[in-house]
Amino acid sequence: MKILLQNLTKKFPGRGKKSTEEVIAVNDFTFEIPDGKLIGLLGPSGCGKSTALNLICGLQKPTAGKIFFGEDDVTDLPPEHRGVGLVFQSYALYPHLTVLKNITFPLENLRGADRLTKEEMEKRALEAAKLVQLEGLMDRKPSELSGGQQQRVAIARALVKTPRVLLLDEPLSNLDARLRLQTREEIRRIQRQTGVTTVFVTHDQEEAMSISDMIVVMKEGVVQQIGKPQEVYDQPVNLFVAKFLGTPPINVFQGKVSGGQLHIGDEVLLSLSDVPDQEVIVGIRPEGFILREDGPLSCDLTRVEVMGRDVSVVSTHPCSENPSIRSIINAENTVDPDAEKVRFALNPRKLYLFHPRTGERIPFTAG
Repeated sequence: MKILLQNLTKKFPGRGKKSTEEVIAVNDFTFEIPDGKLIGLLGPSGCGKSTALNLICGLQKPTAGKIFFGEDDVTDLPPEHRGVGLVFQSYALYPHLTVLKNITFPLENLRGADRLTKEEMEKRALEAAKLVQLEGLMDRKPSELSGGQQQRVAIARALVKTPRVLLLDEPLSNLDARLRLQTREEIRRIQRQTGVTTVFVTHDQEEAMSISDMIVVMKEGVVQQIGKPQEVYDQPVNLFVAKFLGTPPINVFQGKVSGGQLHIGDEVLLSLSDVPDQEVIVGIRPEGFILREDGPLSCDLTRVEVMGRDVSVVSTHPCSENPSIRSIINAENTVDPDAEKVRFALNPRKLYLFHPRTGERIPFTAG
């Protein structure tokens, strides 16, 4: 099921005497979600991603704009008639019901021609449980399940209605790190197996990048960038996107371009052929540092963290906006942990220039 969001806007009235201005939670959001794809809505708390999800499922009505499921305008259609499956951040399971009863609960509310017999409901519940690998736990109560199993019950309950669209609102935030990894792999497997169009809301960029076909990065209700996860990571349109994506985060420096050369402090990092003289913000991904004794960038070494496959070199620089600079290098490289300085060359493909006022990325050609 293709979903089209057309100039979608949601405003909330101001509250209280001191705050009378409207709050724009989603601002002119236009995007086509392709049929059968998993889309990650990504951004910090308060960016409007959950509001966008609530607009898609019908829990909230837009102030302006249209929502289409395929060719059908569903903007004013009640949520129960949209054919959506919704998985909340909290599992929202009925504690007194078994796994089977929790999964079949949405089917018990069907009326008319859609009404199912008890045998039909149990058959569909078992099919949904097999999808999430819970078929052996159908007689248990939620209190007898792990957090990951409870989340899978919630997903099965959403899938049992064979929805046209599956919506997931921060579904992994209540799980520990290992369960998060396992459950997100399960979500991706289930989505591919069912082919249902899925929208996945999260503030965790690693989560979104690992399972999404495309990601939508939002800030204060405004879409910043849409694209395939790796493309958005490699080609951020502005400083916000560059900072938001990546673990460890991008390293940010105050710099300037002068005479066709990029300077950080008194050091010349690169020759640039097509950028006029100006102050710039320089972003360098952690993997963009190349350990080299004659490298152009000199940093004060703080410590060396060995992580097995990689080594994280932690340092400082007077022009850095980050309290610490993290450089990820191959473990085959050796760094003297007692040294005062460490020098780096830079990979130009992992280095970005941004306008200091607008934050927009400045394209350049190195060399």
